[in-house]
Amino acid sequence: MKLPDVRDFDLKGKTVLLRTDYDVPLEKTQKLKNSKTQRWEVADETRIEDSVETIKLLLLREAKVIILAHLGRPGGEFVPELSLEPVTEILTSLLRKKVPLVQLQDLSKLPPKEVVVLENLRFDSREEEKKETPRRAFAKELTKLGDFYVNNAFASSHRKHASIVDLPRLLPHAAGLDLLEEVTFLSSVKEKPKRPVVVILGGVKKSKLETVSGLLSWVDLILIGGKLAEYPEAKKLKDHRRAMEILTKSGDDITIESAEKFVDRVRQAGTIIWTGPLGKVEDPRFEKGTKIFAEAMMESKAFTIIGGGDIEAVLTRFKMVDKIDYVSSGGGAMVAFLAKSDLPGLKALRGKN
Repeated sequence: MKLPDVRDFDLKGKTVLLRTDYDVPLEKTQKLKNSKTQRWEVADETRIEDSVETIKLLLLREAKVIILAHLGRPGGEFVPELSLEPVTEILTSLLRKKVPLVQLQDLSKLPPKEVVVLENLRFDSREEEKKETPRRAFAKELTKLGDFYVNNAFASSHRKHASIVDLPRLLPHAAGLDLLEEVTFLSSVKEKPKRPVVVILGGVKKSKLETVSGLLSWVDLILIGGKLAEYPEAKKLKDHRRAMEILTKSGDDITIESAEKFVDRVRQAGTIIWTGPLGKVEDPRFEKGTKIFAEAMMESKAFTIIGGGDIEAVLTRFKMVDKIDYVSSGGGAMVAFLAKSDLPGLKALRGKN
């Protein structure tokens, strides 16, 4: 897939709207002494660290950068604990320069800065609006802030959101370094996988099930667990073909019998692709099924790929993430790309409707 590459453009003196993946996990800190408020801090800085290479490239090319990002699901309302303020603190440290957080209505009043972060896009309901007219109106407001658009948010590129599909239709545009690397790597996996290919789908996001039919055309086995296994859409797939198996659930975890039933298939895989945990792993009592599969993956000689913050966090806790061959920034986006070989955000960059 040929995407416009940010390295191929002269951006000197331009103001670049850079869409990034900053949907990072947050954790509460202790209440400050004599204060009724609690601070939120970034629990995993990986996505922020990954964006720095593209930011530095833009600064080296003498562009000004306005970072666009979202965090969580505020539903179009201001939710203080989903502010991007903790993200700006990490960026300030990584870039060794002050990176302020700004509101959309205040941005035009500010003096020029090298890098600023616009507050959570999802505080405005039009960012996720399904109707094109209000969504496009929000994108037009954003275009007034800059001259050029760069999508570096692979993990959000399966969404038809204003900052993903509408902005590149309104401004000159390119793909950022992270997005280019993800697309190149995942394309090579789909074109020449080491077989057999086993895909493990877990977690709670139903949208992953919408892509299963596309995956069935080239993978050898799909295992569905976690909350996904309870959805009617998953149950309908149970007898779709021999390559499909549904992991049964027992309470908040898959049963041990069900996990052990498929462990040998995982050990014998040539490629393992995994997104989403198989149980309610935030509670250690319900992590056993996921851990059994993780251990089987480590015992295999397969090329291993994981995608999405939840499974990455779990394998980090198990001290296994460093043994994974490739960690994709997106779970749903990774699965959608492997199923369809394209995403709405990538089509927009290529000028496709």
